[in-house]
Amino acid sequence: MNYLAHIYLSGENDMLKIGNFIADSVKGKKYLDYPVSIQQGITLHRNIDEFTDSHPIVHQSVHRLFDKYSHYSTVIVDILYDHFLAANWQDFHETKLEKYSQDFYDLIQSNPEVLPTRVKNFMPYMIKHNWLVTYSTIDGIGLILSQMNQRTKFKSKMDESVNELREYYKEFKDEFYRFFAELEAFSEQRKKELLEQ
Repeated sequence: MNYLAHIYLSGENDMLKIGNFIADSVKGKKYLDYPVSIQQGITLHRNIDEFTDSHPIVHQSVHRLFDKYSHYSTVIVDILYDHFLAANWQDFHETKLEKYSQDFYDLIQSNPEVLPTRVKNFMPYMIKHNWLVTYSTIDGIGLILSQMNQRTKFKSKMDESVNELREYYKEFKDEFYRFFAELEAFSEQRKKELLEQ
């Protein structure tokens, strides 16, 4: 899953959200350098990734793209699933996506001392271009995928996968909804376990 899903699956716990958000920039046991509540968010992120990477429904989505995009298919599916979460946000949260996103940007900006360097570097760009809201449209997803393709020196051709999104929109959406219901249940249980430790 990508940024929006990880933030959303943290619930209303701010430190859990921050930990979940920064987790990809915290390697190995470095997470132990952070306050306990942020450690829990990083652990939750890793658990979500493990659950996602091993799930048969996600494998269906990845398989649809694999012949063309190879190992980049899993990254693409993460982004496509964030699109379906953003585009159908009203099904998941009562706060409008625009406000939810701004509240999260405010949270991150008010806690700079816990942000890894990598996050500090991309965060201004994320906020300026409002990535979390940008995910909600096909054109916005196309833009995100194009930017990611540039970062892979144009080897991934990720920008072209917006064509598969359009062609198989119904199939991807159905897979997202079926998978995400299970992921939400898993995340709720894992959150409960982590917070009780």
